[in-house]
Amino acid sequence: MQHECVIYNYNFYSFKNRCKLKPLKLSSLLNPLEQMEKQAKDELKRRLSLTAATMIVAGSMIGSGIFRKPATMAGQLMSPELLIAVWIIAGVITFIGALVNAEIAGMIDSTGGQYVYFRKMYGDFTAYLYGWSILSVIQTGSQAAIAYVFAEYTGYFFTLPQAPEWMRQISVYMPFVGNIYPFAEFGTKLVAIGCLLFLTGVNYIGVFFGGIVQTIVTYVKIISILLLGVLLLIFGQGSAANFSTSAGAVMPHGTGLIMMIGLALSGAFWAYDGWNNVTFVSGEVVKPQRNVPLGLLYGTLICIGVYVFINVAYLYVMPVEIMKDSKLVAAAASEKIFGSAGASIISIGVIISTFGALNGSILSTARVQFAMSRDKLFFEPLGRVHKKFATPHVSLLIQGLWSAVLVLSGSFDTISDYVIFAAWLFYMLGAYGVIILRKKMPGAHRPYKVWGYPYTPIIFIVFSFLFLVNTIVADTENAMMGVILIMSGLPFYFLLKYKSRKEK
Repeated sequence: MQHECVIYNYNFYSFKNRCKLKPLKLSSLLNPLEQMEKQAKDELKRRLSLTAATMIVAGSMIGSGIFRKPATMAGQLMSPELLIAVWIIAGVITFIGALVNAEIAGMIDSTGGQYVYFRKMYGDFTAYLYGWSILSVIQTGSQAAIAYVFAEYTGYFFTLPQAPEWMRQISVYMPFVGNIYPFAEFGTKLVAIGCLLFLTGVNYIGVFFGGIVQTIVTYVKIISILLLGVLLLIFGQGSAANFSTSAGAVMPHGTGLIMMIGLALSGAFWAYDGWNNVTFVSGEVVKPQRNVPLGLLYGTLICIGVYVFINVAYLYVMPVEIMKDSKLVAAAASEKIFGSAGASIISIGVIISTFGALNGSILSTARVQFAMSRDKLFFEPLGRVHKKFATPHVSLLIQGLWSAVLVLSGSFDTISDYVIFAAWLFYMLGAYGVIILRKKMPGAHRPYKVWGYPYTPIIFIVFSFLFLVNTIVADTENAMMGVILIMSGLPFYFLLKYKSRKEK
């Protein structure tokens, strides 16, 4: 009888308890099939393997930071022991964050990653605020900063044009932040914007092609960094004395030391940032309950090993006093063994590395706005899927254009610092959300449970809070820039909610 119900409609007569059969038209049978086919075309496809997931994590993390931040951090700490310690501490904390996130990533299999997690944990408002922050500052700002380093190292080979003096003096004032000079270092910014738009186009064409690019480029840059470290240690003619603080070094003490360590951690966290990018594309990962948590863990461990190793190699050939003045630290280290030719080679490696990190971020991040739009928490066009390429093309375009605008907002250090403040605010909320979900969804299937619960997430929460407080005190302007960009989404949220209530 159940099979017959697919083919016939039944009109039941209450008195005689019998039915009259009416054959359905063939067109009424085909319509559901057509609808299913249309729905399939509107969904994103599962094409990313465990290798691709791991490479998205590692590739998004290994980008600009390791080639730029060691110099800044050396100047802040003035101690090789503290420098290595900060890289290890930041790596361990990041790994704890990945462990915590892996539990939720195994539970919830949806494109949009942490946005979807926040919706389960806290509801629409916090989820929207996170998704808006991803678009307004966290990921787009990250992409802008990575593209900036790509352009800086490109400038090693080419003389980039500069804007005339009167344009460079044009400024935009922001309350609590200060003056922004959009046309300063304009040649570098133009190259950065060009790279952003090119990779947006690559990912517009398809996630599979973007995933292939990500895997190849990530392998190349990991091998390049490890090879550089080995060459520096073998041929660098350095000194083991560089690993200890010189007797005449002036070191901060007490509160000053804590603030400096906090600022240095911000630089290290920038280099480690991007570990959660794979969660944004979990709806496109094959066997996501297994491969997303494993991708998080494998990718993070790879980065910790690579970062600590290359910083040891940097220090071997350059004492902290020299490193702090070497803005392009990888190129400066290479000059020690290969001269200008070595600097050229490593600059090419950095260009490849930042290119890969940028591609990984662009590939994954656009899925957040896509998921928000599908949940009617964002503007409808961003939830559209390209009929030919099966990509969230509108979301990709909006993301690419805003990233280009943020390139104009400041230097690499400025952009990266306000991005990290905004990101860690939500990392803290995400870790607390694990505790919330353990209470709200105790019976949910968890393919992976975070090790050391509840102490592991609590450690991460406490550390995140202290890090944010230190940033507000020690780097107020950049913290305020992050806050302003996060809060700028509130009017849109209330507008969308008003329209939603009106439609009902």
